Amino acid sequence: GRDLICIQSMDGMLMLFEQESYAFGRFLPGFLLPGPLAYSSRTDSFITVSSCQQVESYKYQVLAFATDADERQDTEQQKLSSGKRLVVDWILNIGEQALDICVVSFNQGASSVFVLGERNFFCLKDNGQIRFMKKLDYSPSCFVPYCSVREGTINTLIANHSKILNVYQDVTLKWAAQLPCIPVSVKVANFQDLKGVIVTLSDDGHLQCSYLGTDPSLFQAPKVDSREINYEEMNAEMKELQKIIKEATKTQDILPESEKQRNITVTAEVSPDLDEESQAIDSEVKTGAVPSVTVKITIQSRVTAQKPSLAVCVQAPLAVTCDQFVFDDLEPDSSETVVVSVFLKENCSPPELEGTCMVSYNIPTGIPRVSQCSFSLPLKLVCFPAQPSKAANHKLTIDTNKPPISFVTIFPDFIDPSEGDQANALGFQFLTGSKATLLASKTSQRYRIQSDQLEDLWLVTKELIYRLEEHFKRQNCKDFACTFSGSIPLQEYFELIDRHFELRLNAEKYQELLSERAVQFRAIERRLLTRFKDKTPAPLQHLDTLLEGTFREVIALADAAEENQANMFQAFAKLKSATRLVIMLISLWQKLSADQVAILEATFLPLAEDTQELGWEETVDAAVSYLLRTCLSKSSKEQALTLSNQLSMPKDTSRLKKNITLFCDRLAKGGRLSLSTDSATQQAAVMAGGCATIPESDLEERTVILGSTAMFVSHEQTTKQKSKP
Repeated sequence: GRDLICIQSMDGMLMLFEQESYAFGRFLPGFLLPGPLAYSSRTDSFITVSSCQQVESYKYQVLAFATDADERQDTEQQKLSSGKRLVVDWILNIGEQALDICVVSFNQGASSVFVLGERNFFCLKDNGQIRFMKKLDYSPSCFVPYCSVREGTINTLIANHSKILNVYQDVTLKWAAQLPCIPVSVKVANFQDLKGVIVTLSDDGHLQCSYLGTDPSLFQAPKVDSREINYEEMNAEMKELQKIIKEATKTQDILPESEKQRNITVTAEVSPDLDEESQAIDSEVKTGAVPSVTVKITIQSRVTAQKPSLAVCVQAPLAVTCDQFVFDDLEPDSSETVVVSVFLKENCSPPELEGTCMVSYNIPTGIPRVSQCSFSLPLKLVCFPAQPSKAANHKLTIDTNKPPISFVTIFPDFIDPSEGDQANALGFQFLTGSKATLLASKTSQRYRIQSDQLEDLWLVTKELIYRLEEHFKRQNCKDFACTFSGSIPLQEYFELIDRHFELRLNAEKYQELLSERAVQFRAIERRLLTRFKDKTPAPLQHLDTLLEGTFREVIALADAAEENQANMFQAFAKLKSATRLVIMLISLWQKLSADQVAILEATFLPLAEDTQELGWEETVDAAVSYLLRTCLSKSSKEQALTLSNQLSMPKDTSRLKKNITLFCDRLAKGGRLSLSTDSATQQAAVMAGGCATIPESDLEERTVILGSTAMFVSHEQTTKQKSKP
């Protein structure tokens, strides 16, 4: 009639109480971390799982007569002479940590000890022998044996981290049910007339009572009144439905794009002026003041939006002051407005001055939806006006079919209107320190962009073409066009590729060296620990000096790897800027359509981030090789070639540079970009009849594509030559 309580402490002590009185305490041998603990009334013993990943059983009688916990600090001689050491009853090695232990007995026979491991489920006898075990293919969270339906078997509920409750009869899975949360405890209870209710408790404190099965459907369909069928009306209705289906199948998008049908509309408004007080945070740009620009984002809801969240994304090295927002549920015809600031965080020019706003929410029926919009950032966020420079290493010339426009008109935010006589030259000073110059010809319809760095030409060239198109669009001029007739700067582009690839090789080398030094450091640590644990002191033989030296090498290698990672990030940003410039020049040179430019961008810009596992070089090489084998192939023999299915880091960039050079040559000789297999076959026939083949040896030496219109046969001319007898 007395309650006996056993408490396990964090230091491995078992404290036993009789009612409120402390009886005794015992320390478990070899204890490191506490594990699950259970009491078996049949054998009068405590069962636990130690840090050695083994099940241990201690009889209560042995615990009561063992050495008291207060005498743990006695000498070894006193412990040996006392004869009261704590001895384990039985041990079973399960090879993994246990989540829970349960001792049950549903019949008059022997009780069973259930142990739930991280990957296995064990059932043991009273003496520690295994009755059965079940290997689990999921990560369990809790369990409970609840009954014995058939003699000799025991039913068990096991919940896992995939929110699934499994019902086992010994090792056989009998049923599985989906739960709304991950339970940390599960029991089976009876409440008045409800028997076998499953009670689960989640990690955030939600208690749920549920049962297996489904609600019965009591609905019965009423009898349909017999009526005469009007075939004419049915035919008319069928034609109307077929017309609706035909119209619906014409649209390629699954969701409608009209503004009227959108549940939530998100808009972003970029301030025309920079912030008076910069909002830049932790910027690494070395210039004095880093400017920022305000973006006002408005969310308008037509329906009830549950759990809306807003994400604002910009490409590094740009950053925003806050990129995540969570709102309360939006009511119909309500709106929310947030204001963020965008600034340059890293010390390199961004490849894109664009951002995206994305709102995710649930409609009242529980279906998740996403709305998004994009916004463009001003060029003056990353550069400011400067004195034009006459000399430069890299120069590009853009031809137009209209007279040159004064920079006062198209760049009013970068030039003073009073400087009308010098409006044909404009300088840009980037925050990173580099410069770019824009020149307009007084006699011809040309614009020149020049800079000491190839990647710095991209943003200025893109901004020039965009502002020219907007200017002539306002003038209602529809025939304005830009062209490029110079040479594609492949040699300078290849230098950026080699620089990025060299940093990737350095990162791989640093990783190998760090791994070697870490292995050496752990080996020295083990030897030192062995020396320190030895009862007879021995000389360290300079192991401490070797440990300190290895530690310094590890720190130095980690710093070098971190610096190389930062350099690789900047090199990848420069490579993306130069890649976008090359894509634009190729599109202007060959007058590509929007679909063909999209194929170019997907080919040369497949990755938003560069990693050691999947890098830019091998991805682009695979994409260019695919285009050369399909739509840009010269014969059916090239189409029959098979490409490698595995992407791995190449030894060098020679194959990639050769493929890019061949890619530009094929475009120059009339090749067309297409993802259709039919057009690829036709294209191979056109190129075979209208173009001479290029020896592969010539391509290895050729690094610059001459873009003169006199040297290359246009696609129209190639087609005509093919049609001649």
